Order: sequence, then structure tokens, then C-alpha cells
Amino acid sequence: MSKPGERTQQVDEVRTCKFCGAMFHYYGFGYGYCERCTPIDNEMFHRVKDYIWEHGTATMAMVSDVTGVSVKQITQYLRDGRLEIPEDSDIYIRCELCGANIRFGRYCQECANKTSKSLKSAMKMDLFEIGEKPKSMKGKMHYIGNDK
Repeated sequence: MSKPGERTQQVDEVRTCKFCGAMFHYYGFGYGYCERCTPIDNEMFHRVKDYIWEHGTATMAMVSDVTGVSVKQITQYLRDGRLEIPEDSDIYIRCELCGANIRFGRYCQECANKTSKSLKSAMKMDLFEIGEKPKSMKGKMHYIGNDK
């Protein structure tokens, strides 16, 4: 567990920006945009969010026309879970696996549960395959079958 003020290890992987296609280092936070596109995305997101907040429910096409943000980008905000479609809406996005109506995200709860169970069963390990973390890092290394 990290102490207050101590930096935790970050992910460092190369990704492609969802907006411009440029390669960038992704450190495990954010929505997959490069440093140049992140402020642009934030500005567009706040335009959409503010419009919805002030005007209530509207179709994606209407929000897109008024804000200048593409329907594709608004859909991405819904897929990322940054926006939610209101409960009483007539229009929803679809689960990517079964096509059920959902308010945000990529999958409905049933498909997420099935996928999670499939992964758990595929990754099922015997107890002897799971090591125990040491309580402290003091002491010497011990070898099984070695008297040293």
C-alpha cells in the first residue's frame, strides 16, 4: 500500500489517440487522447454536458447540431461512461454484444456478467499456483530442498 505523498507505479504503454491518430504514452488515466487533443476533447465534452444540463433531454443529432460536436464523439462519451442517457428517454445506445438498450457504457449487465464469468473460468487456477505476498521484505531468500 502506498503512503500519502508517495507516487504509485503508473502504466506506461504506447497508444494511438482516438481523436487524431497520433501515437502517445498512456499512463493509465484519461480517455485515450494525446496531450494535444485532451484539451480539445475536454472543451467539446463540456459543451455537450452544459447543453444537456441546460436543455434537458435532446436527441444526439440535436445536441450535435447545436454544439458542433459529432454524433460519433457524443456516442464515445456515452461508451466511456462520461455521459448517461436519462431513464425516461425513448432513445438508448446498444450493448456491443447482444444489442440490448443501455444508458451508457459498452455492455449490458448480463453480458458483462457472462464475460466476467468466462474470463474467471478461463483463468481458473489451483490454490498452489497462487503465491502469498510476504508481510515484510526483511530476511533471506529460502529455497525448497536446499540447506543453505
